[in-house]
Amino acid sequence: MSRNFELLRRAGKQEVLFGAARRDSPPNGGPHGSSLNGAAQEEAVKLVHRLFVFPNSHGPRVVVFSNVDQGNGSSEVCSRAGEALRTQVSGSVCLVDANLRASSLHQLFGLEKFPGLSDAAVKPGPIKGFAVQIPGQNLWIVPPGSLVGEAQGLFGSDRFRSRIAEMREEFDYVLIDTPPVASHADAVLLGQMADGVVLVIEANSTRREAARMAKETFESANVKLLGAILNNRTFPIPESLYRKL
Repeated sequence: MSRNFELLRRAGKQEVLFGAARRDSPPNGGPHGSSLNGAAQEEAVKLVHRLFVFPNSHGPRVVVFSNVDQGNGSSEVCSRAGEALRTQVSGSVCLVDANLRASSLHQLFGLEKFPGLSDAAVKPGPIKGFAVQIPGQNLWIVPPGSLVGEAQGLFGSDRFRSRIAEMREEFDYVLIDTPPVASHADAVLLGQMADGVVLVIEANSTRREAARMAKETFESANVKLLGAILNNRTFPIPESLYRKL
């Protein structure tokens, strides 16, 4: 445990801990119900309060979620944060599946892959025409869209930048899931259009050096690192006792 806390301290200026276990079913039991266990929901609410609710009017509204390396659960963390945020604010919340190479965020909500983000970057029409609203909720999802040849070229286009600006106007909060920062430049490109990045670190898996390099990658690109999340933290003693310590 102490090693992971040290890794977080070195990796980011803020330490946002997120310790819920992974789940196999879609959030909300598909698009419409709730399957977050109590611990997961509590951690998601803490994250949302720290990033969005407690800050003043200058707090972040467009935030990128990125893994340090492959398989660190940024899609899960992003979806949980979005679910928690929609219950804490009256405004609209939009989750964007921007991991075009290995998209999974839309699958957590049981949605089709397209039309979506990549289509919005090359086709006309309002951005909400490429998004899906979860019925009865203030939550919207932008799926990844049709396959594209080169995601990096797409994200670097003026057209795509205008789409991000449009999302900022149309939605009160935008949470963007991206590929691992160690593998592709997508997270950096999107981070430069956003208000900052949340780095997802896998407990007992992510190496300290990899976390440090990810942090430096964002900083060298003038991308604000909002915090680091320790995902899949395990409890060496029963959680009920752990919470009393």
